[in-house]
Amino acid sequence: MKLNYKRTFLIGFAFLSISAFWQLYDGIVSLMLKNTFSFGDALTGFILALDNILAIFLLPLFGTLSDRTKTRFGKRMPYIVIGTAAAVVSMMFLPYADKTQNLTLFLVSLGVVLFAMSTYRSPAVALMPDLTPKPLRSKANAVINLMGAAGVGFALAMTALLVKSENGKADYTYVFASVAAVMVISIVVLVLTINENRLAAEMADELKDDAVDEEKADPGKKQKLPRDVFKSLVFLLSSVFLWFFAYNAVSSTYSRYISSVFGITDGGFAKSLLIGTVAAVVSYIPIGIFSSRLGRKKIILIGLITMTAAFTVASFINSYNAAMYLALVAVGFGWAAINVNSYPMVVEMSKGSDIGRYTGLYYTFSMSAQVATPVLSGLLIDYLPIGYKVLFPYAAVFSALAIVTMCFVRHGDAKPEQKSSLLEHIGGDD
Repeated sequence: MKLNYKRTFLIGFAFLSISAFWQLYDGIVSLMLKNTFSFGDALTGFILALDNILAIFLLPLFGTLSDRTKTRFGKRMPYIVIGTAAAVVSMMFLPYADKTQNLTLFLVSLGVVLFAMSTYRSPAVALMPDLTPKPLRSKANAVINLMGAAGVGFALAMTALLVKSENGKADYTYVFASVAAVMVISIVVLVLTINENRLAAEMADELKDDAVDEEKADPGKKQKLPRDVFKSLVFLLSSVFLWFFAYNAVSSTYSRYISSVFGITDGGFAKSLLIGTVAAVVSYIPIGIFSSRLGRKKIILIGLITMTAAFTVASFINSYNAAMYLALVAVGFGWAAINVNSYPMVVEMSKGSDIGRYTGLYYTFSMSAQVATPVLSGLLIDYLPIGYKVLFPYAAVFSALAIVTMCFVRHGDAKPEQKSSLLEHIGGDD
């Protein structure tokens, strides 16, 4: 059985579209709120956390609804197409509202676009496993991750190239238009090349066999975890919460940080973030290889130590120079080491029929951190005398705490099997 790489790349256009938008959202919307509407950092952090608040409730809802949907276009495609269309139309009001300083239009448009994105994120993510046999999902996941990285890279590159100031005010119209265009093109390519119903019908027998095998392997009720395994799960989920608390504080605030601390305006922040993104993508292959040799826990600890050191060094950087670029490269490597291995460690502790429940636990802890940390870090920035200079020490503290909790994890560290190709290492494990 071989993976259809062409088809998987085409399916990945949905994830490319989503990733491009969220990078734009994290980088630009915070600048709009801060510079145009003079929001404090705590309030800005709360608004930036709204997507994660919505996600906690809407992702499971629309994922379940799409499971039950049957149309001639498929069960996922209607959500992807309608959600993208609504998001693209509403997001183009944001730069106009920013330019005209119309706060009401801005907030209404932002609410609509966040709701629209939440309606199709789960269906888009589910499309790959729907149309890929289980033994091939690691390779397919690698392709999907690469497509997502391409979306992030595109948004950062367009931000660096297209954001210019007019009369001292940045104009974001063209960067929003470029991301909207790539979102539309991505979904058009997806619709024209992927016949969901036909491919799902071809997959039906294989998927049915997988379901039967899982039922045989793990029938009946949910089984209670042994005490020592449960303890490891608690420490691992605590670590997930803590490292997202550290990383998301920086990712959601970085564009404002370098504007306020270093005086870098327009899309200048995107250049260093683009380098960090490339570092993360390049790191996936060696991280996957070393994870298979050394085990997941050791690689996560290496990633956390690297990230903590990078945040600590960044705390003492007082000018926008090569040291900041190197720190972001180190953060990119550390985050990749964590990302490749953390989710597989969680589901390693589950039974076959409980994978969905453990996946839900993982995302509950990660999203809860992403809801809380922009608000808490924003409050510290607003009320501490050092202002933005608190950001990297804050991240370093929570990253260091994750090292401590991770040391108490004793399970979920089965060394993954060696992959048959380098590409499989990019996606980690299913």
